[in-house]
Amino acid sequence: MKYKKHVFICANQKAAPKKSCGEAHGNELVDAFKAALAERGLLKEMRAQRTACLDACAFGPALVVYPEGTYYGNVQLSDVNEIIESDLLNNQPVERLKLNY
Repeated sequence: MKYKKHVFICANQKAAPKKSCGEAHGNELVDAFKAALAERGLLKEMRAQRTACLDACAFGPALVVYPEGTYYGNVQLSDVNEIIESDLLNNQPVERLKLNY
């Protein structure tokens, strides 16, 4: 596997009145994850990228961390460092943000 961890962040945009992660700062989350991983020198072993709908719009902005397949919902920009430290670096999901499917 090329990356130890891969973060897919929903940046899907739907027409109003439907809720969409892209409209709820999904794109900003992509930028924040990429910047935070770069600051830590982790870009060769971890990747963050935008994706289309994760089918979790009601809980958005949403993202999923692979290879574990841990889904997170209502992720805020202030949660980025906690997700990186806890989940990506220490394999401990952030329970308060975790979506149980």
